[in-house]
Amino acid sequence: MSALVALFARELKLAARARTEWLMPPLFFVIVVTLFGFGVRPNDPQLAAFAPAILWVGALLAALLSLERLYRSDQEDGTLEQLLVSPTSLTFAVFIKSLAHWLLSGLPLVLLAAPLAAMLGFPSALLTPLVVGLALGTPCLSFIGGFVAALTVGLPRGGALLPVLVLPLIVPVVIFGAGAVRASGQGLDASAPLYFLAAILMFTLTVLPWLAAAALRNAFE
Repeated sequence: MSALVALFARELKLAARARTEWLMPPLFFVIVVTLFGFGVRPNDPQLAAFAPAILWVGALLAALLSLERLYRSDQEDGTLEQLLVSPTSLTFAVFIKSLAHWLLSGLPLVLLAAPLAAMLGFPSALLTPLVVGLALGTPCLSFIGGFVAALTVGLPRGGALLPVLVLPLIVPVVIFGAGAVRASGQGLDASAPLYFLAAILMFTLTVLPWLAAAALRNAFE
């Protein structure tokens, strides 16, 4: 457990040294959403209708920016090999790295969602399912992306392949996340899509770290 805590602290220290890299996802998120606001007529009601889709797609694209470096830098400096041969569980190490990725890149997107939605004219009564959906969905992006990053870490140009593999896998997350807001806007119960999101999150938390660890071992065999 102390080794895992040390690994988590290491991820935070590395992020503090490379602040520009971790500031890119929230900055990109803000720019994408703001450009949609500038691209339509002032006070256009259609903008508020498309706000959930804009925020979800923006969060998805922003999360992709930092996924390539999740294991690539560890492979370059030899840290990944040390994790493979250390007595610490590689599955738990992968879990810690994906969790740190979400805290650094996904959580800021969740915190920015409400003010950006208000900027798009999104009704304040629908902010709760939007923010809850993003809070459940953005960890899925980090863990799914971490699994794909582990699959492509040994490839010479894996960064170009990463978005192609990640995007189809996160389609259900986007569907249920935006569906929760749409159901709430129609006066229906939004709990069903959120429960599906929670189920997907539980699957990614329990299964994907094990699969990512197996992919990392296979990359070094």
